[in-house]
Amino acid sequence: MLGLCLSWLQGDEAALPRVEVTQDDTILDRSCRVFIPEGTLIPDANGNGVLQIGTSGITVVFEPGSRLRGAPEDTPWDQLQGYGVRIRDAVGVSLHGAALSGYRAGVWASAAPDLLLEDLQVTDYFRQRLRSRDEAEDGGDWLWPHNNDANEWLANYGAAVYVEDSDGVTVRRLRARRGQNGICLDRVNGARVYDNDCSFLSGWGLALWRSSRNVVSRNAFDFCVRGYSHGVYSRGQDSAGILMFEQCSNNIIAENSATHSGDGFFGFAGREALGEAEAPQGFRHEGAGHRDNLLIGNDFSDAPAIGIEMTFSFGNRFVDNRLSGGNYGVWAGYSQDTLVAGNEIEDNAISGVAIEHGSGNRILANRFARNARGVELWWDVDAALFATPWVKANHKGCVGNQVAHNSFAADRVAVELRRTGEHEGVSREMSTTLAGNRLEGVEQGLRVLDDAVPPAIADEPEPVWERPQYAVFGETRPVNARAALRGREHIVMTDWGPWDHESPLARRAADLGSAHQYRLHGMAGRPQCALADAPEGVTAAVEADAGGGPGDFLLRIAGASPGLHPYRVRVEAANFSTELSGTLVVADWEVTAFSWTEDPRSRLDAWRAQAQANAITARLPGLRLRYGHGGPELGGKTLPPDRFGTLARASLPLPAGRYRIVTVSDDGVRVFVNGQQFIEHWDVHAPARDQAEFELAAPAEVEIRVEHFENDGYAQLELDIEPLR
Repeated sequence: MLGLCLSWLQGDEAALPRVEVTQDDTILDRSCRVFIPEGTLIPDANGNGVLQIGTSGITVVFEPGSRLRGAPEDTPWDQLQGYGVRIRDAVGVSLHGAALSGYRAGVWASAAPDLLLEDLQVTDYFRQRLRSRDEAEDGGDWLWPHNNDANEWLANYGAAVYVEDSDGVTVRRLRARRGQNGICLDRVNGARVYDNDCSFLSGWGLALWRSSRNVVSRNAFDFCVRGYSHGVYSRGQDSAGILMFEQCSNNIIAENSATHSGDGFFGFAGREALGEAEAPQGFRHEGAGHRDNLLIGNDFSDAPAIGIEMTFSFGNRFVDNRLSGGNYGVWAGYSQDTLVAGNEIEDNAISGVAIEHGSGNRILANRFARNARGVELWWDVDAALFATPWVKANHKGCVGNQVAHNSFAADRVAVELRRTGEHEGVSREMSTTLAGNRLEGVEQGLRVLDDAVPPAIADEPEPVWERPQYAVFGETRPVNARAALRGREHIVMTDWGPWDHESPLARRAADLGSAHQYRLHGMAGRPQCALADAPEGVTAAVEADAGGGPGDFLLRIAGASPGLHPYRVRVEAANFSTELSGTLVVADWEVTAFSWTEDPRSRLDAWRAQAQANAITARLPGLRLRYGHGGPELGGKTLPPDRFGTLARASLPLPAGRYRIVTVSDDGVRVFVNGQQFIEHWDVHAPARDQAEFELAAPAEVEIRVEHFENDGYAQLELDIEPLR
């Protein structure tokens, strides 16, 4: 261990003593300037931090060009371990200008009140390899933020900066890239977090656990996302621009940009609050949850899931935020006394504001436009939640909710009320007041379903609420700074997280079976391509991408003769080099689609017979049928979106060898090779990946036959065949 006894010199940072760092377990116990020779690698061998600070009141400044790196640049991100800087049991430490790469976390600070972290750059640190693909989600990618009392966030997911048990912390001008989480605060109160940019991450930009009275302002937490494929699935998988879990109160979240994140803001009262986890003796569930937080002037738009989610909580205010282009603008289940006021809530696929089992909530003076529903309030049976101590202590029904002086423009439904079922001991009382709402071009102003209680219609003056005064710190203005990227179509996922729209990237954009198309982004000059390994008749050509920017190109790889054609192609540009590979499946698919009334799960022969009566047909070069929420379109004809079947058949010559068939289906699928069934997933399910292998002892003409049915909702059918070497 290397102990450094340095003297503190008042005045300019340049006057601080210079310390050259070249080894692990370096202790800094006096103020200094850190110099690290270029190319130096210092792994954290024992997991206690490379640079260790445990002395109060010192200032540590990294010299420009010095980077603390824990692993070679080509190390896979999910193999990174250790911590760059470890701070513990020290008051008033200041860390300036640190550049950190190649660790599980850049900085881990414990019991460090009044800590100042300033002008840090943390890049290429831990992140998980994602298993979801463009064609289907993988449930293993879902995050689990519900436990962190034992630092599970740090252990499982890493962070650029992780601070615990420290009050009065300031984090400003941090830039984090190519990692999973940005800033994590665990039991941190009275902090100031501003002017940071933790964007294009695969987890959370900022995460708060049991943290209160913090000011989070003028930060960019954009594109903190996973679980999204444009036009295919939109899940988010509990990623978020800002995450707040387990009883956080009186926080100010102001003027931040957290667009294109799984949720823009994701707040959950916590398992302890609900009674799902053990609580301290004497803990009261009454009123437990997030309380009196203010979210104001933020942009939480273009979320794959929800703009603002805040559940099982009390007295929170959402004011003047942009909550557009997601599935939901606001989801506030079981919340009470929430103010949703002055927000822009537009173009949400399911609902603008959705609140189940909420009471005393005020939805005032918002601008709704082009949402499937503007506001939906409802009561339903949630037996598992009804059994929790939180519901027993706090639930009031759906009472005292107010929707007033909002504007609704071109929404399909302005306000929807629902109530279904009943449960012993749980109030199903429902009362709603509508007043002074303005509707223009709305298909249905009010929809009352099931046995919901119709609302009271009041003629009231403008609602009594004032725009809150609030503290704000920071010089940047991140809201609208990335306006050119508005729209969820700009979320482009890779194996490691979202594309940053700056680095060069090659990605598969279209698969037609007989042709693959790649988009090449951010190229410096026209890229060159060369087939390194491909059968005769396979071609590769690059052309400008008419729909892209100046550095965007299309690479098309095509095959002519029937069969399977594996290929490798080298792509070179001045700033980029990669090898792409795949297998072209050149086949002529005969595809038939038909509506059904006979259930294929119980009356298969009758279901097949219906294909003879009302079918539409087409010949396609590949089996890439992403129906989505629509019905089949074949040969210029269409079918309704639910209860339809698909039959497909193709023959192709294959040499002797082993082969793998891979399907992605929603709902049921069966695959036959030369009449023998190899895949059967014949039920109603979300998009699922199935595979099977078969072997040919000699070259043969192989017939592939596919059956698929869709019950309702989303639909998809895709098939690949690949040789096994």
